[in-house]
This record gives sequence, structure tokens and C-alpha cells, in this order.
Amino acid sequence: MDVKQSQNQIELVIEASFATNQTPQDVLFVKKKIYSSSSSILTKIHAGYFRICLALCSQALLWKTFGDHSNDQEPQAFRGLLHAFPRTAFVLLWFIALTTLLSLSILYTLRCFYHFKMVKDEFLHHVGVNYLFAPWISWLFLLQSAPFLAPKTVYYLVLWLVFVVPIVVLDVKIYGQWFTKGKRFLSMVANPTSQLSVIGNLVGAQAAAEMGWKESALCMFSLGMAHYLVLFVTLYQRLSGSDRLPVVLHPVFFLFFAAPSMASLAWVSITGTFDTSSKMLFFLSLFLFASLVSRPNLFKKSMRRFNVAWWAYSFPLTVLALASTEYAREVKSSVSHGLMLVLSAISIAACLALLVFTALNTTNIFFVLPGNNNNNSSSRSSNLIINDDPPAVLITSPNNTSTINVSSASSCTTINYTIHPN
Repeated sequence: MDVKQSQNQIELVIEASFATNQTPQDVLFVKKKIYSSSSSILTKIHAGYFRICLALCSQALLWKTFGDHSNDQEPQAFRGLLHAFPRTAFVLLWFIALTTLLSLSILYTLRCFYHFKMVKDEFLHHVGVNYLFAPWISWLFLLQSAPFLAPKTVYYLVLWLVFVVPIVVLDVKIYGQWFTKGKRFLSMVANPTSQLSVIGNLVGAQAAAEMGWKESALCMFSLGMAHYLVLFVTLYQRLSGSDRLPVVLHPVFFLFFAAPSMASLAWVSITGTFDTSSKMLFFLSLFLFASLVSRPNLFKKSMRRFNVAWWAYSFPLTVLALASTEYAREVKSSVSHGLMLVLSAISIAACLALLVFTALNTTNIFFVLPGNNNNNSSSRSSNLIINDDPPAVLITSPNNTSTINVSSASSCTTINYTIHPN
């Protein structure tokens, strides 16, 4: 009995109130500040989100390719695939791609105005700067797949110039840093996303060839391929650039076979036929594709949690499928058409799967949540999390009385735990 009486009796008093050292104006300001930082999509969007546009716009071009070549001379299997994609579905996909690209372009433009420092940091980043090519590449794909705009028109020419000029400006800036004075040597900054600069030139060359501007197309093609050879050798040596790539960005390794596939398509547009050079580039892309898919451990860690970087899978697969369609039309064999069917099916399935995953994770991808920056160590030690915010804990024990003060930033609420020993 004496032992029981000697034990302390713990009294738990919980009081929820606003912090006494804050005025109502301060509380209102903090609430607005937290709400704006939590809900503002501009702080979340970066150039890497244009991977989504690359995938959708290239997919629209693939579907247009199916529709433009539906004739009785195609094999039965190919005609069956063509009839599976009616024009209405293609037009719907094109407008979805247009809406997505236009929305992200507007958001990123606003980010340039309101968060210019973030944009500047992207430009100075060895990965982020390469995705500044992505919106212009997407617009060029969308231009080529437009269902209502012929290539040899004034509107097509004007739009081509609008989308190509930024690519050339970025070329001059980035390529110039590779071989002139400065800290951004190619051996230091090279990584798989650097191939987007090459792809931008190749897509511009393809669009120019569609207009009949052979000289402009050949100029951009030669510019892209010259730097692709240097870049490919640098990446093949596995210098510091690839080692600096985060695990979550490993899907961008698929860009290894996107560049030669795009080069094959661009050369077909320039020469008008799928000749030996185009076949060599296509076979190179097939080899690189097989090399990557045979190494699933390279992508295992990046697949643990959905990220917008997953969209880096779709665009290279679509470009490879586009190259396979041109190869199948040239060779006209059961093997080539079977390869085209398999690659096209993989490309479409990957795009649809990514659309589903994105729809299921829209909130996490496009919005900043209050709990994204939690201090996990503090949460584990206190086991008290209020509105997913890291709790600020103050413990005092004057006169044998312990008071635990827990504050929540998002609700500006203070909870006092008072322990009175008998």
C-alpha cells in the first residue's frame, strides 16, 4: 500500500489555443503564407514535367502515322492495327496533348515570372537545363501531327520558326560551354538527359524536311549528329556525369535509344527513303533498347514510388515504335511487321499505364502537401504529428512539474501537456 501511495499520479491537461505571443494579424498572415506555399503549383512544377508532353505529343504523331498509311498495299496485320485507331481517337489524343502542353507551358511561364530564381537554378543544373528543350520538342511533335495544318503552309512555317529558334539559342549556349572556357565541361556535366539537346535538333530537322526545306533540315541534322557522336562517346566512358544522376532519374537512361531512333526518322524525312544510314541508326537503337531492358536492376529502385520521372519511359518507346513503322514499310517482311506491332503495342501500353498512375497520384505530383517536409526524427521521438506538420516540442520541468508544449504550424495551435506528481 505504501508503495502504491509513493507512486506519482499523472494528470493530463490538454489545452488547445492560439499561441499567446502571436497577434490575430500574425496568425492570419501565417495561415495565408502556409496556404499559399502548400497549394501553389508553381513551386512544384519544373521543366522535367514536360516529359508528360513529350510522351503525349510523340504518341499523337505515332497514331497519325498509322492513319496516314492505311492502304491496301499494307500487310493484313498492319491494316488491322491501323483500323484499331480511328481518326476520332487520334484527334482526341491530339487535343489532350495540346491541352496538357498548353497548360504546362502557361504554368512554367508564370513560374518564370514569380519564381525566377528556381528557373535560374534549373538552367544552372546539369540535368534541369536539358529539359528546357522538352517544351519546344513537344511543340514540334504536335505541329507535325496536327490534323488540320498542312506542312507547306505559311502557318506551319511561322510556327516552325517560333519553336526552333529557342532550340538554336539553347544550342549556342550549351554547346558553346562544352568546348570553350568555363566550368561546364562536357566530361563534367554529361548525363543521359544531355541527349535531349540532340533530339531537339533532330526533331527540328524532321519538321523542316516535311516543309521541303532540305537545306535547313540538313543543317540541323548535321549539328545534332556531330554533337551526338561526341556525347555518345563521353557517356559510353561512364564519366562523372552519369555517376551524379539520382536513382529516381534512372528512367532517363531510355533516352540512349531515343536519340538514334529520332536520327533515323529525321534522315528518312530528308532523303525520302529508309536507306542504309537509317537502318544502321535503327539497329543501333534496337541494340541499346535490348541492353537496357535486360538490366532491370538499373531501374528497380526508381520504381518503388511513382514519380513524374516515370514518363521518361514513354517518349523513347514511342520514337522507337515510329522508327519501326518506317522500317516495316521499307522491308515489308513478317519479321519487320511483327517487330513494329510489338514495339507499337509496348509504346501504347506504357503511355496508357502512365496516364492511369498519374491520375491516381495527381495530388502528390502537382501540389505541395504540408507533410512533404516532415522531420521524421522529431516525429518518431515525440510520436505526435498534428496535421502532418513536424511538431515543435518544448519540455520544461520547474518545481517538479513537467510541461510539454506542442505547437502545430499549419493550425497555429498550441497543446499543453502538464504532468503533476503527487
